[in-house]
Amino acid sequence: MYYVVAVNTLYFSILALSFRNIWTIFRRSHYSKYNTLSGSELVPSVSLLVPAYNEELTIIENVNCLMTLNYPTYEVIVVNDGSSDTTLKVLLEEYRLKPVPNTKIRGKISCQKIRGIYHNPEFPDLYVIDKENGGKADSLNAGINLSHYPLISSIDADSLLEKDALIRMARMYMENPEETVAIGGDVRIANGCKIENGAVQDVSLPRKIWPMFQSIEYLKAFLGGRIGWSHMNGLIIVSGAFGMFRKDAVIAVGGYRDGYPGEDMNIIIKLHRYMLENKLKYRVAFCPEAVCWTQAPDSYRILSSQRKRWGRGNLKNMIENRGMLFNPKYKVMGMLTMPYNILFEALNPYFRITGLLALTGYVLMDMTQWPILVLFGSLNIVSGYLLSVGALVLEEIAFKRYNKLSDLVKMLFYSALKFVGYHQLGVLWRLQGHIQFMQNNNSWGTMTRQSWSEEEKTSEAA
Repeated sequence: MYYVVAVNTLYFSILALSFRNIWTIFRRSHYSKYNTLSGSELVPSVSLLVPAYNEELTIIENVNCLMTLNYPTYEVIVVNDGSSDTTLKVLLEEYRLKPVPNTKIRGKISCQKIRGIYHNPEFPDLYVIDKENGGKADSLNAGINLSHYPLISSIDADSLLEKDALIRMARMYMENPEETVAIGGDVRIANGCKIENGAVQDVSLPRKIWPMFQSIEYLKAFLGGRIGWSHMNGLIIVSGAFGMFRKDAVIAVGGYRDGYPGEDMNIIIKLHRYMLENKLKYRVAFCPEAVCWTQAPDSYRILSSQRKRWGRGNLKNMIENRGMLFNPKYKVMGMLTMPYNILFEALNPYFRITGLLALTGYVLMDMTQWPILVLFGSLNIVSGYLLSVGALVLEEIAFKRYNKLSDLVKMLFYSALKFVGYHQLGVLWRLQGHIQFMQNNNSWGTMTRQSWSEEEKTSEAA
């Protein structure tokens, strides 16, 4: 009971901070003159890093999207991480890329062997690195080594940026460039949306149940959670799907940590530690107006594999950085963010399972009554539902990307339905991820893609 009260108190406090800041975000989103920056020479140049492993079905659409952003100066660096499919081939053929002889890698971050670098003067801002397989973190490090600009942005190969996403993020960076070391963008589920020419033309909810549940989760996590955490400078993760970083800060902490899932959380923890240990002023910000659309797993097998991987990554990051726990030296990170992630994220499955077993045992031994158990469970579900509804309200206040009344009704329905089975599966997947961690399983797992055109056809057919 005390655990549930504590976690819900913290959840609602973070949600309250999100509501406190939503009107500022609304004004910034709707009235900011960010478009005037699109042609300004004052906007810092950015290197977009796109790790790609077996992305033959989505990579061209992704690159086409990135090459048409509203941004003055940037480059796109696709890193083919030893793909076993035709990812490299389709890139070379589509953009008529040729090997670049005697190209020197500037950076010193360790990465797997580079097999070749490709370029075409007709597309001066596009580079493709072909390297031996080393994982996502290793690919990002290779991209950093080749990058030419002071800011880097990590983009998943199955994601599409809104045309103004990067310039909105850059505007936030320019407000305080001396202290800003990282900015996270808002990630939304593209399943069900109409995609044309590398852009989301019509926003709609997924037709399948698994992506639909994830849409609700993402809204709650990004709008209901990360806005509040960033306000306290306690954000522990910038999604690997879309984030912007100051390159010198990333290099100072040794780049991305290779060898296990959870590299997006790990790099942020490393940045917090470095800045706090060196007593430097900094901030890790969140820009909800900068939107990235991504394909979500649409099958049980792929989704469960993803969530187990997240569980492994979270646990490993918490164990490796346990010295920050309740350490005043690390301020909000040490006194609030890390305790929250250990108690209410990493250890969540154990508290929930043992709590449920204990309550059931009390009833069977006549130490309490069934109505008490039902009441306790109902209050837990209602509090969780209200958190999801709060995120939907934030969405309606500031963004209103879902204009159909039917979509809003559907989101309210699935916000309740996820407590009947899906919520419990999340606990199970995290527990299984911990077991895999104990077995030294650092595999990435398989994520089956489909082309954006096929995704659209599937949505229309449904």
